[in-house]
Formats: sequence, C-alpha cells, structure tokens
Amino acid sequence: MKSDLFAVEHLAQQAATPGMTLQNSKCVKYVVNGEMHARQGSMVAYRGDLRFERKGQGLGGMLKRAVTGEGLPLMAVRGQGEAWFAHEAQNCFVVEIEPGDALTVNGRNVLCFDATLSYEIKTVKGAGMAGGGLFNSVFTGHGMLALVCDGEPVVIPVTAQQPVYVDTDAVVGWTAQLSTSLHRSQSFGSMLRGGSGEAVQLMLQGEGFVVVRPSELTPQPSQS
Repeated sequence: MKSDLFAVEHLAQQAATPGMTLQNSKCVKYVVNGEMHARQGSMVAYRGDLRFERKGQGLGGMLKRAVTGEGLPLMAVRGQGEAWFAHEAQNCFVVEIEPGDALTVNGRNVLCFDATLSYEIKTVKGAGMAGGGLFNSVFTGHGMLALVCDGEPVVIPVTAQQPVYVDTDAVVGWTAQLSTSLHRSQSFGSMLRGGSGEAVQLMLQGEGFVVVRPSELTPQPSQS
C-alpha cells in the first residue's frame, strides 16, 4: 500500500527513553514507566500495559473546582507503555519546569504532565471576583508540562518598565512571580454608548512573560 499518509513524519517510532515528546504539532507522545497525569479524555491511542484511572483532587480541590469552575479534570496513567494525547486538534507545546519555577496556567490549556510536578488552584491576586477566568492552576516542582492552545500562541515579555494588559478570555498563562490586577481601559461614557468590547483587562507587572492565544472566544467547559 502506498500513500503520503505513510511518510516518516507521520509514523510513530519506537521510543528510546521514558517521558514526554511532541509527536507532531497537534499531539504529545508520552512513554510511561510508572505514572503520569493527563486531562481526562485526552488519550487518543496507546500501546503496552497501561491503566487509566480518574485522579481525585481531594476535598479541597473539589470545593475549589465547584466554586471557581477552574479545576483540572485529571486522570492518572500507570504502567509501562506509550500513550498519545491531544485535544480538539489544538496546537501542543512542551514546557520544562525547573526547581524554583512557578507557572500559572488556565486549566483549559493543560494537556498532560509529569507526576513529579505539583499544582494548586489559586485565585488570581488583585482580580477580585469579576468574570470566570480569574482562577488558575499554579505548577511547581521539576518536570515536563504539555499545554494546548487554540491557534499559534503569542509570548509577550513583561518588564518592570512596561506592564502588559491581556484579555482574560485569551490568556493561557504567565510566570507566577508577576503581580496581577484588573485594569479598566474604557471610559464610563464609552460604556454608556455601547462600549468598545474591551472594558477590562488583566494587568501583569514585574519581570517575566505572559502567553495569550489568538482568540477571545470562551470554549465550552470540559465534561468531567
């Protein structure tokens, strides 16, 4: 049988070492030797001796998820084998988090990660209770984290001299040492005239970076 479908770039190669790699721009391959964690329902294929089990978040995590809607619906993948993860053909990116790093990420953008990483659902400081996207998951520890993004992301440096303002529906994540607050960029008079559609943004200050996606559309929440 002959086809461009069988080109080398499409073939899944036998893995040499455990861990996470990009299969392609839309899919992450993970060689499991023990345990890893992934978004529920994100596995698209696997081979080997693997078990997929719902991962509980504990009472505190369940309560935060009920209040914020931000919780990560996770599954634990255990055993030995290879698994492929994807979500709605979104673009995939792998981030290595090193000791001392802290990355805050919107739960909708998390695909899978090493079991050596820790995460906690936290309120975005200074953002009050305006809107539903102001609770993020903060990742720390040492390991690999795979993120998904609807479209090609934009990574914007933040400096002490130049804060960055982002739409809360478009933000993917940022370095957790940045300070955050809500910023109003629309006058009251403009609001009375129907508004610009850009009334309030999240302001990030300090030294670090922020990642945004090229869309302000709010996706439907995942079913857990």
